[in-house]
Amino acid sequence: MPTEKITFTGHDGSTLAARLDLPEGPHLATALFAHCFTCGKDIHAARRIAARLAAMGIAVLRFDFTGLGHSGGEFENTSFTSNIADLGAAARYLEGRDMAPGLLIGHSLGGAAVLRAADSMASVKAVVTIAAPFDPDHVTNNFADALQKIEVKGAAEVTLGGRPFRITRDFVEDVRAEKLAPAIAGLHRALLVMHAPRDMSVGIENATKIFLAAKHPKSFVTLDDADHLITRAEDAAYAAEVIGAWVGRYLDMRQPAPPPGAPEGIVRVTEVDPDGFLQDVIHGPRHHTLADEPESYGGSNRGMSPYGFLAAGLGACTSMTIRMYARRKKWPLTGISVDVTHDKVHAQDADGRSGPGKVDQFNRVITLEGDLDAEQRARLLEIADKCPVHRTMEGSAHITTKLRGDD
Repeated sequence: MPTEKITFTGHDGSTLAARLDLPEGPHLATALFAHCFTCGKDIHAARRIAARLAAMGIAVLRFDFTGLGHSGGEFENTSFTSNIADLGAAARYLEGRDMAPGLLIGHSLGGAAVLRAADSMASVKAVVTIAAPFDPDHVTNNFADALQKIEVKGAAEVTLGGRPFRITRDFVEDVRAEKLAPAIAGLHRALLVMHAPRDMSVGIENATKIFLAAKHPKSFVTLDDADHLITRAEDAAYAAEVIGAWVGRYLDMRQPAPPPGAPEGIVRVTEVDPDGFLQDVIHGPRHHTLADEPESYGGSNRGMSPYGFLAAGLGACTSMTIRMYARRKKWPLTGISVDVTHDKVHAQDADGRSGPGKVDQFNRVITLEGDLDAEQRARLLEIADKCPVHRTMEGSAHITTKLRGDD
């Protein structure tokens, strides 16, 4: 997945640092990601969600708010209002590249910010919140012990996530004055609310309030036992999966015509975990699955193995071919199932063939339902062997390979 390191001008003229995660194939839509309070653009949840959406054809801009990460400016001079202004600046940057955002994603306080900012972005069709507070003032719970000092002295240094931050009275007053209920009620965009019931930082009741305040279309998905920062890789991957499946209903993601020589389009496989074997498998904007290896082979067993996909292709093609023939003949075939297993067997044991080493053996067991006579069943068994994938696997498919960028 190609990623551009970019900068753009924030609300106060400071230079904001960002990453633009781009699809390797056609660019079908754009998303804008707002990170959590005092976090940054490179937290695991942001990176995983961006990678998943980019694999679908959705470019994702994630940036550090003013005074955070690699962005310029002073954090103590920022506020919830300035975060919204930074989001507007990010959207204008994307518009300048003809990539106006259709999707907003916000994590924690960033979720509150996208709810507030969406109304000013005409291009936005869908909004996702992850562990977002219903009331931005909720963020002050992170430094409740310092509130009195902030009120008296005008500012105080607090420690958040092991790092020092200077919080001002203006910041506190700004979040206390902000009320999201009217913005949520008037969102006029599809809304997906994601929250973990065990979130100890922002309680699940916040998600309930956001969901009830919103009008349809709206959806709620629990993140089960994930923590507030979605730190576990499997939780971030699940959130990314849900967003990817959900957003296709609301964004116009029509694929361009397939390239010459690829009538069904491109199947793109992208590595997810360099320490394991998990892969994203994408075929167009609507078809996604995972490939993996069993745990006994060093994988995480979160998807079918490559040989499992071969078996699935053979089984699916067999069933489709039988159905097409029975439909044409108007035979009373009411159901089909195909069990496929794979093994390595010695060459001399495979269908009587001889030769050194082992060969791949795929075994099919076909179940045909319906009032079929013996002759019809025998004919449909013959038809199974005519399935195109069967012929491809028994034949000699030609595979060419090159490195992208090589002449």
